[in-house]
Amino acid sequence: MSPDQFKLDVLGILREHPLFEALPQKDLERLIEMASPIHLDPGDVLMEEGTPGGSLYLLLEGEFVVTKRSGQQDVQIAVRGPGEVFGEISILDRAPRSATLTATKPSSLLELDQQAFQDVIESSPPAALALLNTITSRLRNTEAMLRQHEKMAALGTLAAGLAHELNNPAAAIGRGAAQLRETLDKWLKASAEVGVIPLAAAEQAAIQTFEQRMLEPGSVEEVDPISRSDLEDQLTDWLQAQGVDDGWEYASWLVSGGWSQQELESMVVDVAPEHLERILRWFAIGVALFSLAGEIHEGAGRISNLVGSFKTYAYLDQAPAQLVDVHKGLEDTLTILRGKTGPGIHIDRQYAPDLPRIEAYGSELNQVWTNLIDNALDAVGGGGSLVLRTERKSTKVVVSICDTGPGIPDDIRERVFEPFFTTKAPGVGTGLGLHIVYNIVCQRHGGSVWIEEDEARMNCIVVELPIESPPRPKSNEPDQSSV
Repeated sequence: MSPDQFKLDVLGILREHPLFEALPQKDLERLIEMASPIHLDPGDVLMEEGTPGGSLYLLLEGEFVVTKRSGQQDVQIAVRGPGEVFGEISILDRAPRSATLTATKPSSLLELDQQAFQDVIESSPPAALALLNTITSRLRNTEAMLRQHEKMAALGTLAAGLAHELNNPAAAIGRGAAQLRETLDKWLKASAEVGVIPLAAAEQAAIQTFEQRMLEPGSVEEVDPISRSDLEDQLTDWLQAQGVDDGWEYASWLVSGGWSQQELESMVVDVAPEHLERILRWFAIGVALFSLAGEIHEGAGRISNLVGSFKTYAYLDQAPAQLVDVHKGLEDTLTILRGKTGPGIHIDRQYAPDLPRIEAYGSELNQVWTNLIDNALDAVGGGGSLVLRTERKSTKVVVSICDTGPGIPDDIRERVFEPFFTTKAPGVGTGLGLHIVYNIVCQRHGGSVWIEEDEARMNCIVVELPIESPPRPKSNEPDQSSV
């Protein structure tokens, strides 16, 4: 193609584009002279998320897919065809590229440097308006796509966390049930052996005492692992001395139930020596049996509590707006995020004892706590402290979530609630978490949210919510919920 024909073809494309259609012929020709032609093959990357911006691109022919990193995935947010413009946002706000563009077909483009682009905007108000419409549309589309992706990602995270938390008590119940069946068989045989013993009155009284203690185990003092091991060894030796050769199987259960050698010796004073081995075996197996039943009951209770916490976290089967217990919401959120709160993280709850319930959208409010606590846990890494503080101020409830992380620099604090603004590396954060918090707190509930440093020099995000004012009705904004 001759240079003249190329120039005519490009002029035709520019005249059809809203960004350039109002420019005079001479300005269009000057723009073409200032632009540089580029050709890319399928798979070539035109711009990469997080890299510095600089130029504006007009696609003459070909196709590009637009992706944005979210967690460990690249989310496709758009496909761009001939006549479309790329790179305008980075030029305007001088920020790094907000997405990655990869060619899917052989593609030809025109590259306009920053100065040429600014000349176009300054010389043509209609072009500036067209650019504004393009940017607004793309931001809205990108935000909608990422919101939907974050909904699914958050749901997957919550489901994985719940599955992880349920696995431990479920596995304990499975192990306990298997041991219970085996132990029950042993106890029935041991009970039959004791049943045929011609017991004296004193021995019958001892048996009744044993039975009562099986059902009502005594209080157990916490001991360190070494001391516990010593107690188990001592009890095993004593049981073997009484003829219970497999006493090592039951010593752990007896120690867990609070039994010591001295207490057992006092309980068998009235038992005849020839009956001692059978009665001790029967009692030791009985203690193990009821301990296993207790472990299964505890595991089932743990599962019930987890399911209950998840249900109230999501406010299933309840109206969208209701009276909400803020403390319960914070605790349910901590339960859901238990997998991230390891032994190196200390959580200090400074809850106001008289905090009233507030009228709110419960599931959305729990989404606020999830985003803020999750961010705080990310900030402290594997070790540090979190403070959850609540208080009542007149007609408001104030919740502060503080951490010992590095904090947010003063010069960017005003921007952290903007959509797509993030201090994390590309792909680690989408920049929507705090924006969603802002929308839920301020737009949906008529509250306020801000960042401050408390008296202990901890970094805090403070949420202020009205107590008696009803939540505002839903607007035409996209759904803020991520669960």
